[in-house]
Amino acid sequence: MEYFVPNHSIVRTIWGKADTVLFIFAGAAAEFALNKAVDWLYFTGRLPADPLGRLFSTVEYARQIVFAERASAERAIDTITAIHAAVEAKRGVAIPAWAYRDVLYLLIDYAIRSFEALERPLTTAEKEEVFDVFARVGQRMRIPDLPSTYAAWLVVRQQHLAADLEYSRFTADLYQQYRRHLGPLRYWLLLQAQRLVVPAPVRELLRLGTWSWLRPVVPIYRQIQHLSLSRWVKGALLPSEYKAQIEALDIEPPKLSLR
Repeated sequence: MEYFVPNHSIVRTIWGKADTVLFIFAGAAAEFALNKAVDWLYFTGRLPADPLGRLFSTVEYARQIVFAERASAERAIDTITAIHAAVEAKRGVAIPAWAYRDVLYLLIDYAIRSFEALERPLTTAEKEEVFDVFARVGQRMRIPDLPSTYAAWLVVRQQHLAADLEYSRFTADLYQQYRRHLGPLRYWLLLQAQRLVVPAPVRELLRLGTWSWLRPVVPIYRQIQHLSLSRWVKGALLPSEYKAQIEALDIEPPKLSLR
C-alpha cells in the first residue's frame, strides 16, 4: 500500500500531534488575515461567519492528505481544486496563482516553525521533506511557478511575505471575529502562540511584538505533554465545541471518503 507521505516521514510526526497542529492553526490565522487575496474567503461568506471553523477545516484537510493513501490523497487534492474552480466560476474571475502558492507556502513554513518551537530544530533533510510533500500537492493542483527545491523556496517565501501581505479592513474584521469567537482569554493565548511562530513581516504588520509568554513555558510543556494536564492546555486554546476535534488531532485520521 502506497501512502502520499511515507510512514517514517517527519511530516507525519509534525501533523500527527495536536500541539503542533494547533500552532500551525495559530500561524495560519495570522497570515490568512493579512493576505491580499483574503477577499476571496470573504466572497463565499464562510470565513467571517465562522473563522475558527474555516481555518480549522483548512488545516485538518492538509492533515488528512498527509496520512492518506496516495490515490485517496490525490482525489482529495482534485476535490479541493474543483471547489476553488466553482468559486472562481461564481465570481467570474480566477483566483491569482500567487494566492494558491501563498497557502502552500504558509503550510510549509508553519509546519516547520511550529515543530521547532515546540520540539527541536529540524535538519535540512527534514525541512526538504516538508517542502516536497506540499510541492507535490501544488503540482497536483497545477499551480504554476512552484520552486523546485527547498533552497529555492526559502528565497521565494521571503519574496511572497514582502509582496503579498498587507493590513487591511479584512484584517481588522477577522481579528475582531477571532476575539468574538474565542473570548478574551483564548484570544490572548492565540496572540501569544502567533508571536512564537510567525515570521517577522507578519509580526510587524500585525504589531504583535516579539515577546511571547509561551516561550518560557515551552520547555516545561515538553516535560508534561504526555500527562493529562497537557489535554487541558490544548483544550484551552479553542472553544469547548472543538474538544473532540482537538483530541482527534493526536490520532491518525480516518481514511478520506470523497464522492
